[in-house]
Amino acid sequence: MNEIIKRAKLIRESDYGTIGLGLVLFWVLIAIIVPILPLHPPNDTFQNSSQLEMFSSNPQGDFFVLGTDHKGRDLLARMLWGSQRVLVWATLATVIAYIIGMALGVASGYLGRAWDEGLSFLGNVLLSFPVIILYIVIITFLGASGINIVIAVTFASAPGIMRIVRGLVLDIKTRDYVAAAQARGESSMYIMFIEILPNARGPLVVDGCLRLGYTTITIALLGYLGLGLPPPDPDWGQMISEAQGLGPKAGKGAIIPALALSSLVLGFNMLADGLREISLRD
Repeated sequence: MNEIIKRAKLIRESDYGTIGLGLVLFWVLIAIIVPILPLHPPNDTFQNSSQLEMFSSNPQGDFFVLGTDHKGRDLLARMLWGSQRVLVWATLATVIAYIIGMALGVASGYLGRAWDEGLSFLGNVLLSFPVIILYIVIITFLGASGINIVIAVTFASAPGIMRIVRGLVLDIKTRDYVAAAQARGESSMYIMFIEILPNARGPLVVDGCLRLGYTTITIALLGYLGLGLPPPDPDWGQMISEAQGLGPKAGKGAIIPALALSSLVLGFNMLADGLREISLRD
């Protein structure tokens, strides 16, 4: 926690990091306060409201800041509520992938021998599959749901995380403080998770920000393909897919969620660049 607070203060020294943090915090704030914002229900279909333009209203007097989609639903409400879904599931999927990937990576790098060979082989097998094919196979087999997306992201991301952690551990385990812990008779579990992993946090924090962006894109892509979070709750990828092919008048139904998605991913990427810049100064 102290490391996170320290880096949050240092991030102000990086222009990229400051902008990225601002974009991410904006969408996090929206996801938190969207239930209390004065918005139309995101799944309600309003009468005589199909594909209304921005800043327009229907004959019943309902006002729509960004207009409506082809089903007469408020685009602003659906875009803002969509941020909650994507942030919750992207964060959960990335955290679980990191927990598994770090555990496997530190075991592979520190224990070595059969552990290293077996885990590396398993990781290489999973990494040999194209990521999108792996997502489609898992979601098609298990069904479209938030939990199954977490499982798919974990299978696709954990091997890459494991390889990064393994490389860091191979370097860190040669340090004097690790040898001192071994001399004290500390257990392998203690050395791996108390002595080694905390000292690998710098590169992992940067990679974690990047992976949050990748996972956000993944959730949107699966929604676009009809394999994402189940309807009717708003999903940015599904909103883009629904607006496709409906003509120029419905184009904003795709542009608005696409801009929201792009800004969030840009925020994660710029935050990662800022953290990398800070780590190079240390």
